[in-house]
Amino acid sequence: MKRCGACGEEFQNQFNFCPVDGETLIEREIDATNYSPTIISDVSLAQRLLVQLSFLIERLRLSWAQFTADPIAFLKLQITEARELLRTASARPYLRKALAASLMLVALVIVSVVIFDRHAARRAQLRDADDLDQAALIDSQMFPNDEPKSGSGIGADEQGRVGFNKGKGEGSGPTPARSHGGGGGGDGSELPPAQGRLPQPSEIPAPISTTYARLPPRALPEAGINIDPVLWKDLPFPNYGDPRSKSTVASNGPGEGGGVGAGKGTGIGPGEDNGYGPGRKGNIGGGDKGPGCCGDGGGNGNRPGEDLERIFRQPEVTTRAHVLSKPEPQYTEEARKAAITGTVILSVVFSRTGQVTNVRAVQTLCCGLTEKAIAAARSIRFIPAMRNGQVVSTYMQLEYNFNLY
Repeated sequence: MKRCGACGEEFQNQFNFCPVDGETLIEREIDATNYSPTIISDVSLAQRLLVQLSFLIERLRLSWAQFTADPIAFLKLQITEARELLRTASARPYLRKALAASLMLVALVIVSVVIFDRHAARRAQLRDADDLDQAALIDSQMFPNDEPKSGSGIGADEQGRVGFNKGKGEGSGPTPARSHGGGGGGDGSELPPAQGRLPQPSEIPAPISTTYARLPPRALPEAGINIDPVLWKDLPFPNYGDPRSKSTVASNGPGEGGGVGAGKGTGIGPGEDNGYGPGRKGNIGGGDKGPGCCGDGGGNGNRPGEDLERIFRQPEVTTRAHVLSKPEPQYTEEARKAAITGTVILSVVFSRTGQVTNVRAVQTLCCGLTEKAIAAARSIRFIPAMRNGQVVSTYMQLEYNFNLY
């Protein structure tokens, strides 16, 4: 072995000069019985850094001299050395496996980021849907029943304005006339009236048969609703109820009087008295009772979904309104000073035009908080509800909680 007297490094015998400082190497014999290796810590870090910096400057000086003497040959030499370095590096064991593992790791990170972004977007959509579900706590008793339009009727079959039989007639009166009337009932249930068949028309009230009744026996409506028998039809429902309802849960409805529906009386529907439909005083068709004439009546005039201008309840739509933004109301300074807290409940309509209309305060707070809630409700942006592919308006109930933290 040979040793440099300046830096103390040792080199193989084929070297004559130290590549660090250019000093002539001195041959020395290694005593196998008294071997003393060079310890890096014997030289300070600053000294070693200075030596390496000096070596770098010397290499740059020599390289610059070679480059100025023959630039083309110098560049060719550098390219050759780079190729050799690349070949040597590629021949190292596990290089390909390490490269493949690195690429797989990068791909895994990219896929994870994409999945996380999609999951975050999905969570945002579900959060909006949850906000909508929390806002849509509909009480069917708080919304008015839609009055039939002029020329519209009620029923479940086609080819006619009112009734359940097919045909263009509207009853058994002696002279041509439109059928009028209606009825309603219920027992104050929070659920909408159940779908079902009409009892047999009769002038004599009597409890309906329990054969087709799924309602509680104590709440069964009376049989013999007062409608023109010509307009009646034994519909193929397994239970008694309201033929126009979409609910399959046993319920007499939110009305009163013992019938089925959202009205008042012993009849069925949203009207009053013992008929069927939105009218009053019996029979069917809307308005005050009138027999109509002549022959069987149909009933496609006022079925749910046919009139897209009406306002639908939540169970009647096929796709609920989707909230895009729901601004929060601001606290008023007056309410803050008075430490007012509580909830404002608003009854609104998400209209088919994309606006919040028909705003009505069901539960209020003082100090301007109700007004702030109404202003926030009117600023809601949403995609309107759909019914059978058509954009429709729907009732909603919004709750705004005011808390001081």
